[in-house]
Amino acid sequence: MSGARTPSLQARLSLVLTVLIAVLMSAGAAVWMRETRQAIHEEVEAATRVAQQWLVVVLAEPREGDTQARERLLSRLAAVGRIRANRLEVFGAGGERLYVSPESPYKAGRDAPAWFAQHVAPELGARRLDAGALEVVLTPDTSRAVLDAWDHLVAALGWACALLLALWLATRMAIRRALAPLQQIHVALEHGARGRFDQRLPEYATRELALLARSYNRLADRLDESRATNARLEADQSLARTIQARLEQERRAIARELHDELGQSITAVRSIAGAILQRSAEQPGIHGSAQAILAMTGHMQDGVHAILQRLRRDAPAARERIEDTLQAYCALWASHHEGIALRCQIEPLGEARDEPLDDGVGLAVLRVLQESLTNVARHARARSVEVRVGLRREGGGRDGQAEIEVEVRDDGRGLGPQPTPGRHGLAGMRERLAELHGRLELHSPPTGGLCVRARLPQALRQPLPVTQ
Repeated sequence: MSGARTPSLQARLSLVLTVLIAVLMSAGAAVWMRETRQAIHEEVEAATRVAQQWLVVVLAEPREGDTQARERLLSRLAAVGRIRANRLEVFGAGGERLYVSPESPYKAGRDAPAWFAQHVAPELGARRLDAGALEVVLTPDTSRAVLDAWDHLVAALGWACALLLALWLATRMAIRRALAPLQQIHVALEHGARGRFDQRLPEYATRELALLARSYNRLADRLDESRATNARLEADQSLARTIQARLEQERRAIARELHDELGQSITAVRSIAGAILQRSAEQPGIHGSAQAILAMTGHMQDGVHAILQRLRRDAPAARERIEDTLQAYCALWASHHEGIALRCQIEPLGEARDEPLDDGVGLAVLRVLQESLTNVARHARARSVEVRVGLRREGGGRDGQAEIEVEVRDDGRGLGPQPTPGRHGLAGMRERLAELHGRLELHSPPTGGLCVRARLPQALRQPLPVTQ
């Protein structure tokens, strides 16, 4: 459904200016009419007063007889004719009109419109003078003065309309010239709507349009930068996907090689060691060496199995919860080091129990715990060790940044005043944590021993993409 066509901004501004000027002219006309009414009143009133004084002088002359006095008065009035801006009438004793002054020949046959005369003509009463048996009536006549005012108004209105038309045309041309840059802005916006931001607007002389042009140019620059950035991001993402696909292929190839080559070799060594173990029951040296080979190959198989789990992240074993893995490792470590009392506190590391951590973060937590407990067993000479793994929030509350904190505290001899150089395990922990934007802290409590505290940002595992 199409609506009515709305007028342009140029037409609206022209119309507003025209109406404003017309209102001002109307107000000026009203003031002029009031002043004109006052001027006509003063002019006619002055003429009437002069005529009245003259009549008083004429009527004051001695009368020789009624008849002669009346004839002489009428003849003098007739000789005078019309009195300016007044009509003179003489009435007899019976009320009959004996004389009336002639009509004015000035603009004879024309009168101002009645509505205009009603607004402009002042109200002036007739003057009655006693002349014995006669009555002289002097009536003010404002018709000629009102007609002059009407003619002046008509002429002024003609000039005003011409001036108003010229002013309207001038303002329309000025507004059109001032708003001409809007067409350039419209074209630029149309280009932007089609996704093209290569056009820039010039610096206009009008302040408002200059501000608008600068704002548009800044917006276009930002959009060009955003488009270039998005293009680079898309290219980087495409390259990252390609690299990731190649890495996944390499991981699978390495996993197959480890399983097929190293796994089979370890299995063969275990078989040979088992056969030697069965046949060397009476030779303690060989028997013990065979047992050691079996134990070492078992550890090697476990290591290969763990590496295969890392390489094949979609394997079910790699999807175990890290909390269970940490708890199992603490139990295994305590079983091998019965002389050290271990207290282990493993808290959930996700917001919910079914939210597993990212594999890299979970592996880093496990490696920090393994290295810390290994250092306790090798160097600390501790009697007890306390392990705590949980979430910690910066700033407190549920809206703070979540961090995973691994703390291993023992009551051993600590680092000492000059730590032994070559602590490759600590350096490895720092490097591993730094890759995940984490940090490692070491300090000796006042009660003795050593506290190892590792913190790294929480990262939940992203769901695997669904392949068709």
